[in-house]
Amino acid sequence: MAITDQDVTRVARLARIALSSEDSARAQEELNGILSLIEQLQAVDTTGIEPMAHPLSAHQDIALRLRDDKAAGAHTLEQRQALMANSPSGTEQGLFLVPTVIE
Repeated sequence: MAITDQDVTRVARLARIALSSEDSARAQEELNGILSLIEQLQAVDTTGIEPMAHPLSAHQDIALRLRDDKAAGAHTLEQRQALMANSPSGTEQGLFLVPTVIE
């Protein structure tokens, strides 16, 4: 599947970016190159190959450094006040104030 000039124009419009004709031609060439690489990757037969958790796990034993999933202790009132002091818009009733997103 090749990207056409109309596809590039539509993507640029959706992304709300202005592209000159030279930029549009360059973007079309680069997008077609990316799609070509994806087609090459999809053409590789991977039946019988297990997925890797890490790219180097095929060559060496990799132990992922994950922390234990455990509940943290409750903060003291002083710790909570110190954390709440980081609010750029302030706090109210123990909650962070944030700008209104929905009008």
